[in-house]
Amino acid sequence: MKTLKYLSLVIATCILLFGISCNSRNKKSTVEATKVDSTNLVLVKTSVIKKESINRIIEFTASLIPFEEVHLAPSAPGRIEKIYVEVSDNVKQGQVVACMDRTNLEQARINLMKIKADFKRLDTLKKTRSIADQQYDQMKSAYEIAQNTYQSLLENTQLKAPFSGVVSGKYFENGEIYSGSPVQTIGKPAILSIVQINSLKALIGISSSYYPVIRTGMKADVKADLYPNMTFQGEIFRIYPTIDNATKTFSVEMKIKNDNLKLRPGMFAKITLDLGKGEAIMVPTISLIKQTGTNDMYLFLNKNNKAVKQPVQIGRIIDDKTEILNGVNEGDEIVIVGQNKLEDKSSLRIVR
Repeated sequence: MKTLKYLSLVIATCILLFGISCNSRNKKSTVEATKVDSTNLVLVKTSVIKKESINRIIEFTASLIPFEEVHLAPSAPGRIEKIYVEVSDNVKQGQVVACMDRTNLEQARINLMKIKADFKRLDTLKKTRSIADQQYDQMKSAYEIAQNTYQSLLENTQLKAPFSGVVSGKYFENGEIYSGSPVQTIGKPAILSIVQINSLKALIGISSSYYPVIRTGMKADVKADLYPNMTFQGEIFRIYPTIDNATKTFSVEMKIKNDNLKLRPGMFAKITLDLGKGEAIMVPTISLIKQTGTNDMYLFLNKNNKAVKQPVQIGRIIDDKTEILNGVNEGDEIVIVGQNKLEDKSSLRIVR
């Protein structure tokens, strides 16, 4: 009996010691796991995005182009009889600048005079009811066709300036044959090129976020590097109706006054457009990270103590902050310190 009690006591003691040992190992594993989790946390500081009031000024760099440009050419190939202007000559609207061979024009003129005379005789007979209506109508149609033919040949024999401007290109000489082939330098068939430069224009691309506030008639300041102390006046006169899906921008044409002819097509200009006061999402510039090998920018959001990589589209830089045009919203929490140590889905420990 004593032996049985002794064995029971030994077994109970062993079971107790085994349970204590297992419990100790479990506690040790929990502590070690906690230590591992703690070492994986990245210490960061965050900030909640708020909209701020700013002066909405946007700047662009654009190449100036003529307000109007035309490459003059007849509708059909032929011999050039005379070119009356040279490069850099000023021309007025309606001025004859070149004349093509007039053989076909003269033939059309003689034919028109003959048909006109015949039509007048028939018109007299028509009034006295001496001819059939069908004969009269046929002659009338022939007379109208002859008039149109002569007028078309006249327009393509005497080339006139469609607007007042400056001759910017001359590609043939008197007596040469115009073949209708494109001129290599401009990629279009032409005998002369005329441009209007007392007004110039610039084509600029504006972020789609500004589409609701851009209006025709808005004024802009224009500066060129050649004239650092001069400011020229520009005005939006055309807004394109679509937004480019790749760049998320829309195009705007700006008319620039050039009465003193200081500016020239091909110059680069800096255009400043003042949109007045407005609200914008501004974030600390240091929170932004540039994607390696590209110009794309991103930042990290805090989502339930996890870092979420978020691409953004940036706008103006004002002092130590950068405007965000697209990618984040007011109320989002972003990482402003420690973001360079983060990867997407990294665990965060927020330091206040």
